[in-house]
Amino acid sequence: MKRIDLRVIAVFALLVAFSAQAVAQSRDAIEIVPPKSYSPPKMNSSKELQVMLDRVIQDMLKSYPNDSFKQTEIAATLIDVRDPNDLKTANFRGSERIYPASVVKMFYMNALERQLEDGKVTMTPELQRGLKDMIVVSSNEATQYILDVLTDTSSGAELPPKEFEAWQYKRNRVNRFYSAMGYTNINVNQKTFCEDAYGVEQQTRNYKGENRNALTTDAVARLLTEIVLGRMNTPDRTKAMMDLMKRDPFKKSDDPDSQDVAFSGKALVDLKLTDARIWSKAGWTNRARHDAAYIETPDGEKFVLVVFTENHANDKEALQTVVKGVIAGLKPQAH
Repeated sequence: MKRIDLRVIAVFALLVAFSAQAVAQSRDAIEIVPPKSYSPPKMNSSKELQVMLDRVIQDMLKSYPNDSFKQTEIAATLIDVRDPNDLKTANFRGSERIYPASVVKMFYMNALERQLEDGKVTMTPELQRGLKDMIVVSSNEATQYILDVLTDTSSGAELPPKEFEAWQYKRNRVNRFYSAMGYTNINVNQKTFCEDAYGVEQQTRNYKGENRNALTTDAVARLLTEIVLGRMNTPDRTKAMMDLMKRDPFKKSDDPDSQDVAFSGKALVDLKLTDARIWSKAGWTNRARHDAAYIETPDGEKFVLVVFTENHANDKEALQTVVKGVIAGLKPQAH
């Protein structure tokens, strides 16, 4: 009997081990993974850029009377990408965690393109429609669909603890992807809503917004730079992402708050830089006004500029003033 019992125990142990291995392999099979040859970009802090960015932001703040626009209400990161092998950067509160609004959609777009490239997700006309609407018109409903596809989760009723733990592990798939590439101090595991979250979507926020999306301008600028330089995917998929983010600030628009005419691009219009080009992803709520932009000017400037502002949601001038200041500040260095 003892010998039989030992054999049963041994078989049971093997079954448990095989089961655990199968679960691990199943999880690995659907994880989002970095490109095989991926290595984090080397960013070199530039004293010249830092002095210029600080001056631009301080001048903008001083233009508001009675300290009505506070330093704690703006964050920015600038990366000069003219030399991909020597990326120069500067920031103003660039490591502050801030609710990113729709800027987070750029992170979901990039993650989806990785899944498509690895064959873990298959493109369909509906998925193509959702991806386009998420970035081009910044649809929250499309974003909810894309995040469901990325994480194999869906909204619904609150879940019991064990079921919620499994659901939350899957929902954190995008976070694990960026963590694997060295992104820190961010959270990208929540859907965007026009109103509010309910059920399990509120449960994942711990009911008090404690687990809401959070990004730093440093992280956003890094991602946009990596997309621009083609380090996140193949040339075709890089082009697809860039095409979705391409903006035309000179076009006529019936929407005064469109991503084309109401954010960084308006600075190009004011400066009459008709030959300049811009790719961007904006974010706007009743509290926040953000933009992440890659700009190329006729003078040869090529830079990524991410600006987050809080408590000034309807103030278009602050963000555009910073963009204009950076363009002016970079111009002497372009010659």
